[in-house]
Amino acid sequence: MQSTKEKYGENLQVETLAIHGGEFVDPETQASSPNLVMSSTFVPRELTGFSALDEDESAGYIYTRSGNPTVRQLEEKLCALEGSEDARCFASGIAASHALIMGRLSSGDHAIFPENNYAGTAEFLRDSLPRFGIEVSFADTTSLEAVSAAIRPETKMLWLETPCNPTLQLADIRQLASCAHGKGVRDIVVDSTFATPIGTHPIELGADFVVHSLTKYIGGHGDAMGGVVLGRKADLDALNLEATVHFGGVMSPFNAWLIMRGAATLPIRMRAHQEQAMAVAKWLEKNPAIKRVYYPGLPSHPQHDLACQQMNNFSGMIAFQTHEDGEKIASRMIEKLEHVHFAVSLGHHRSLIYWIGTEDILKSTFRHTGQAEERFHELMGKGVFRLSVGLEHAEDICSDLDRCF
Repeated sequence: MQSTKEKYGENLQVETLAIHGGEFVDPETQASSPNLVMSSTFVPRELTGFSALDEDESAGYIYTRSGNPTVRQLEEKLCALEGSEDARCFASGIAASHALIMGRLSSGDHAIFPENNYAGTAEFLRDSLPRFGIEVSFADTTSLEAVSAAIRPETKMLWLETPCNPTLQLADIRQLASCAHGKGVRDIVVDSTFATPIGTHPIELGADFVVHSLTKYIGGHGDAMGGVVLGRKADLDALNLEATVHFGGVMSPFNAWLIMRGAATLPIRMRAHQEQAMAVAKWLEKNPAIKRVYYPGLPSHPQHDLACQQMNNFSGMIAFQTHEDGEKIASRMIEKLEHVHFAVSLGHHRSLIYWIGTEDILKSTFRHTGQAEERFHELMGKGVFRLSVGLEHAEDICSDLDRCF
C-alpha cells in the first residue's frame, strides 16, 4: 500500500490533505464533492464466498458491515492527516477503543493503561475486561519509571492518552514507546482525541496505533458520532475481520459523510480553537475566582516543555478549579450561561463546559487507592470544570463564564 507521501506528494501541506485526502471527482457524474453511498449491499465484480472470511478486495464492496465506499473515503482522508498506512472507522470512539482492545488482546495477556483517561474507556477496563481473562494495570503515564516498572513479560499493550481527559496531563510518546518496545511490548496505542492529527502525530513518535473519537474535533460540529483506529495495514486487515465484521460496531455512511465534511476544515478550526483557548486560559489565570488552570499552552502547565516538543497545536481543552464550591457554580451555569453550553462532549464549534466532581469520579470511574489517589486529589482538588473552547470570540466566552463566578 502506498504511504501518504507517495499517494499525495511529498510537499502537500496539511490544509490541502484535509480537503483532498480520500476524495476524487466521480468518474460517472463529475461530482466534485464526495458521494454519500447508503447501500447496505453491493454487486461484486467477481464470484466470492458467502462468508466474510472468504471476501477478497479484488471483488470490490460486498456488504457495508465489512466495507463501504463513503466510509472508505473518510478512512483515507484520516490516513492522509495522521500519516498512517491504513484506518478503520467505527460507530463511536468507544467502539473503536473496544475493537482495538478486544481485537488485539487475549486471555492471559496484560495491558497497561493510564491512571487518568477517558471515563468510558476506564469503566470498560474495570467493569468488563476482567471477565475475559485480560489483566490490566493502571500506571502514572507521566512517569517513565512508573510505566517501565509496570511492564511484565506478558504485557502486550501500552495505552497512552495525551492530553488525558480530564486533567490534561501529557505522556511523552517517544520516550514511553521506546521503553515499552525495548521491553517487548507489542502494541503502543495513543488516544489522540484531544490533540487531533493537527496537534500530534503519534506514529511518527513510535506508536503502533492511534485512536480518535471522531465525534469530537475531527467531526467538529457535534452532529455525528464515530471513532477510528489508525496503524499498519496488515494489523488493521486482521482487525477488520474480527472487530468490524464480528463485533459489528460499524459506522453509518451518513455519519462518515458528515465527519468527512468536518475534517476538511480541521486545520483552520484547530488554529482558531487554540487561539481562543489561549486567550480564555490567560483570562482564567488572572480571574480571582479561579484557583488553578490546566492548559498545555500555558507556561504554568507542569509539562509545558513537553507540550512544546510534542504538540504543534495545543488544542482547545482547558480544565480549571475554582475557590468556590464547583457544584454551586455549575448550578448557576445551567441557569445563566447564554453562549457556552453546560453539556458533555467536546471539540465542537460551540463552547461546552461541564463540572467533574472528584468524589463522584473516584467512586464511579477511577477508583484509585494509595499514592494514585493522592496524585488524583492533588490534580483535581474537589473537582474541575472541563471547558471545550469553541469558535466563538474569546471575549464573549469569558463574559459568559464571568456571570457565573
